[in-house]
Amino acid sequence: MKNILVFGSFNVDLVSRTPHMPLPGETVSGTGFSMGPGGKGFNQCIAAGKAGANAIMVAKTGNDSFSDIAIKKLNEVNLTTDYVIKEETLPTGTAIIMVEETTSQNVIVVNAGANGSFNDKDFEYLAPAFENCDYLLTQLETNIDAMERAIKIAKEKGATVILNPAPVKEFSDEIYGMLDVITPNEIEASILTGIEIKSPEDALLASKVFFEKGVKKVIITLGKMGVLAATPEEYKVFSNYDVKVVDTTGAGDAFNGGFVSALADGKEFFDAVFFGNIVSNLAVSKKGAADAMPSRKEIDEFIKNNA
Repeated sequence: MKNILVFGSFNVDLVSRTPHMPLPGETVSGTGFSMGPGGKGFNQCIAAGKAGANAIMVAKTGNDSFSDIAIKKLNEVNLTTDYVIKEETLPTGTAIIMVEETTSQNVIVVNAGANGSFNDKDFEYLAPAFENCDYLLTQLETNIDAMERAIKIAKEKGATVILNPAPVKEFSDEIYGMLDVITPNEIEASILTGIEIKSPEDALLASKVFFEKGVKKVIITLGKMGVLAATPEEYKVFSNYDVKVVDTTGAGDAFNGGFVSALADGKEFFDAVFFGNIVSNLAVSKKGAADAMPSRKEIDEFIKNNA
């Protein structure tokens, strides 16, 4: 099993469940509240670790009580806390999440806090983590200059680079040419390519735009329509499974963590996409984000019984 470095965000998720999403100015009575670990990077690292990977989380928190939630969760799943950096001047990131009970859809407001403060001193401290990095998985919830720097360092070390471009933001055109895999959802892919995606066929057109930008392989997660995975030579569409959808909050993160863990375990590209899709389907059948990520035992049992 090769080493995965997840460079990204840690947030504390503050989740309220509601019968319907409030309209502007409307107050709605919630049906439940929970608080737990989250952030796209953190969720993806936990997903990879629980799937059996050697995953290392690089993140920044504030020097506050919320930072303890990150340390506790990493310890629970036996992942190192060595590269969780505390920022003295900013709070730990938070995500305020509303989940509509009738549809399991969600809306999220992210407050970056310490996630947006990676600096030169931090990268000096992080140098040993990059030395042993076979795969880098990153997102856009940190400051963009730090994300780009992490990718450049990883490429210099010969690592395979996977970018989950979420939440969608513009980044340097130079970065596209350094990406081995890009993993947007349909909305992010539409924004980045200018192609409105309403079907797998649309997603295939969008993937060709990414190839033109220099990306080697493309995965576009399509919600209820499944997942499209493409290389310049071929593509496949992976359908969802018949699971009871409870909470879609961490679906994309579960996919990314499962996908990179499968790559690190030696699986080929399309086999790794298949594995990531299983992890995502299992995650949405539970409440929460990081806490919903399935164990390797759960994944293997699901594959045995359903795939």
